[in-house]
Amino acid sequence: MNGLAGKTAIVTGASRGIGLAIAQHLIADGANVVITARKEESLAAAAAGLGERATYVAGGADDPDHQDEVIAHALSTYGSADFLVNNTGINPAFGPLMEIDPAIARKIMEVNVIGALSWVQKVRAAWQGEHGGAIVNVASIAGLRPAPGIAMYGVSKAALIHLTEELAVELGPGIRVNAVAPAIVKTDFAKALYDGREDEVAAPYALKRLGVPDDIGGVVAFLLSDDAGWMTGQTLTVDGGALLGGGV
Repeated sequence: MNGLAGKTAIVTGASRGIGLAIAQHLIADGANVVITARKEESLAAAAAGLGERATYVAGGADDPDHQDEVIAHALSTYGSADFLVNNTGINPAFGPLMEIDPAIARKIMEVNVIGALSWVQKVRAAWQGEHGGAIVNVASIAGLRPAPGIAMYGVSKAALIHLTEELAVELGPGIRVNAVAPAIVKTDFAKALYDGREDEVAAPYALKRLGVPDDIGGVVAFLLSDDAGWMTGQTLTVDGGALLGGGV
């Protein structure tokens, strides 16, 4: 991808799965990457696997102090914070909305939406407001269609998609803001949705398979790159044709 070499990206929730695949693509295209996640041991192993242009800072993605620490680390280590990928998301509840604990619903919104907004505010203030940059939010097709069983997660991702559009209007022209909306990707995070019945779950998908993290990593790298330089406020659906069959 054009325009990534020598730039610096912050990728949240990147010790494994989609976040790690995004970091791998950015490293391959010449970027420096700072990855974040809660568990230091797995995060350190992920950074080591990425190589010498990757570092890490452990902490909670919705913790403002952690956000400040990560951004300061990116600036002191690499001299910039050109790209931000809001990949962290939680879904601690399964079941109907009428049964969800309001405290859990608030936590989902806090991490998946308010946390993402806070990252954008801080990165803009520290670097991108003056120098420009690009941001990608990792949403979900659950934010585009009703998603029974994971409805509150879907509500949060719908909010994240709209947040992407609002930020694109407010931060342009210097900062581009886009999103991706994956279907089910084979990660530990989504395992409960497909474990033991992968063929059945993938049957409605036009491509007849579930996603893998690498399917998302390349698309995010594209959206951050100069190749997507005339794109902002967009949500790219990366779903193997799931929505064509009416599924989530």
